Amino acid sequence: MLQGTEAARCTVCCCTSTNKILMLVVMLLLIFAILFGNSVTLAVVLGTRQFHTPQGYLKASLAVADLAVGMFVVPLSVYAEVSLLLHDSAPDWTSYNSQATSFHPCNVIGPIFAGCTLVSITTIFLLTIERSIAVLRPLHKESVITRKRTTILIIVSWVASFFLAVFPMVFSNEIVLEYNSCSRMCNYALGTIGEFPSQAWNILLLFPAFDFTLLGGTVVINIISLSTIRQHSKRRKHLAESERPSATKPTFSDIKAARTIGTLTLAFTASFTPIAVFVVGNVLGNEWCNFSFFAFWILASNSCWNVIIYSVRDQKFRLRAHKLLVPSLSKNTSKT
Repeated sequence: MLQGTEAARCTVCCCTSTNKILMLVVMLLLIFAILFGNSVTLAVVLGTRQFHTPQGYLKASLAVADLAVGMFVVPLSVYAEVSLLLHDSAPDWTSYNSQATSFHPCNVIGPIFAGCTLVSITTIFLLTIERSIAVLRPLHKESVITRKRTTILIIVSWVASFFLAVFPMVFSNEIVLEYNSCSRMCNYALGTIGEFPSQAWNILLLFPAFDFTLLGGTVVINIISLSTIRQHSKRRKHLAESERPSATKPTFSDIKAARTIGTLTLAFTASFTPIAVFVVGNVLGNEWCNFSFFAFWILASNSCWNVIIYSVRDQKFRLRAHKLLVPSLSKNTSKT
């Protein structure tokens, strides 16, 4: 709801024309980064036989979820903000919530953002399990983690995530979707605020509860994996000093997997914690306008972090992506 509140509320992103232009530039750069990075990821994973693995399938699922954010979620915000900047008035649908009309753009975009966010968290959790099995039980990896099982888990994660995304609107008439003048995104809101605590308040808390349950599980798995790596490293050092070969020493890929797990946990905790804090604070009656803007856009930018964490650090991926982006150079290299 922009027109009625824009003058009364001056947020950090939109107090001046300069801030508005800067915000639009950041949004446009974010769209480009999300679409470009995740398109390259899909091209590499789907176009290279050696990436047709359970881990590759999970990376492709994560890239599709991120692409949806770049194709639908961020562009709607750009459209609304460009209209506000050029015409000094936002589109009509930004001035009312989804209860006031039979169709509201946020009825589509809101669940897409929430669903893709939940898919990302679930996929990160599955990738963490896959990496931990490679570290803890490398001999059982091929038999436990198969492409068929991974495909089934991916389908289940998408269905369950989007069910949770539409759950608030289906099971509570008090919860609506609106274009929020603070976050500059489609957000869940309370259409009719009742006494606290009501069913609507409790439903809104499902999202941070789900997020931190999976993140907590990821942290536990990280601790176990890193502890195992540390024990193997000490054992290898001891055997090296005694000049006896070790049949169970950790490989470089094991250590790299543990470091990747730690990196992804840190990144996702950093991106989802502000949202969880905001949702809890909002349920308790705090608006936190400026904080909500940064919280939601940090979460949206996470769609770029995934590409960096899971793809850029992979040397095989980098080589394949380089061949796709610079085909002429790869042809010259093959000739020589």
